Amino acid sequence: MAGRGRTSGVSAVAVCLLLASLLACGGHSAADTARAEVQHLLDRRAAAVLHHDPAAYARTGTRAPYTNLKAVPFAALSYRVTGLHRSGGVATADAELRYRLTGYDRAPVTAGRTLTLSTAADGTWYVDSDQPAPKSAQQLWDQGAVSVVRGRRSLVLGVGQTTGTLHGYADLADRAVPEVSAAWGTDWSRQVVVLVPRSLRQMAALLGSPASNYRGIAAVTTGEAGGTGKAPADRVVVNPDAYGILGPLGKQVVLTHETTHVATRAHTDPATPLWLSEGYADWVGYRDTGRTPEQVAPELQRAVSGGSVPAALPADKDFGFAGDSTRLAQAYEGGWMACRMIAGHWGEDRLDAFYRAVGAHGTRAGAVEDALRRVLGTTMAAFTARWQEYLRTQLG
Repeated sequence: MAGRGRTSGVSAVAVCLLLASLLACGGHSAADTARAEVQHLLDRRAAAVLHHDPAAYARTGTRAPYTNLKAVPFAALSYRVTGLHRSGGVATADAELRYRLTGYDRAPVTAGRTLTLSTAADGTWYVDSDQPAPKSAQQLWDQGAVSVVRGRRSLVLGVGQTTGTLHGYADLADRAVPEVSAAWGTDWSRQVVVLVPRSLRQMAALLGSPASNYRGIAAVTTGEAGGTGKAPADRVVVNPDAYGILGPLGKQVVLTHETTHVATRAHTDPATPLWLSEGYADWVGYRDTGRTPEQVAPELQRAVSGGSVPAALPADKDFGFAGDSTRLAQAYEGGWMACRMIAGHWGEDRLDAFYRAVGAHGTRAGAVEDALRRVLGTTMAAFTARWQEYLRTQLG
């Protein structure tokens, strides 16, 4: 029995040594080793971008993406491997991409990526492709070589656009920033990042949504950078198809509107109804243009002059891009009229205070009602009735 016990112990040691790589005795599995190697590879690839080293980038695999993103002014760029699926000498990696733009982002933008990899004869891993993960939006460099124009208060990145065109966007954004600060105040970054893709389809890809959702929409604001990193907006994404047909005033109003979303984002949360966030952005956009209610709110004017005064302030669902275009226009116009009414009757400072008070409530239920009572000294019923009468007098 003693001999058998000694033999079993020797066998156990042999098995332990043989399977060390498979964690049988506390070692690292082949999968863990491969994942660590891929992480190291992606660390080197990100460092090559940050150090503007195309040769080092090429040593990590396909060099095609480098041409597209080399002009992007990254302050930070990193990948974190979240999963690895290996089959022999090929693998698919799930990764989280995090990056910040120099001088603009206080917190990183994050994006899901899927990378395919393969090994050389010596077992070294190389990147074959780097694409958006399923259900993740594209990055601008996924669409082609990025061109960059820096304004005084703006950073404009485009694909398939001339430098002159991008300078035009920068000039408009540079004018928008002080206009927004004059209305809202200076407690924001006072700068804006504008993305200009090649077309509506590419714009939608940057937003991870169908192109049909944005047809006729000149621009939207989205992203995760800036502030605490939890804010839902900090990139103005342009639809060049719709934006290009606007006149000079329309283009300025659009960029000022979107820049307002950037400025107000820290005070905009689920408690804020869209009639307030969109109406306020339009109010800032049109604030110094001299445009009349009839000019700014033609769809609502048609309804009111025909005797159809809205029974309530616009609901969030009325702002759906994929819905009825007339209802969408009336929703924006109704929100603008409400904010214009507040500024005219209670004053611009009270309008700003009202906006901030609604966002500070934290939850939607009771947010507007509480802010109406505390800031404007009124009730929801009285406010709605005043708004309806305002529509009649201004648009009837």
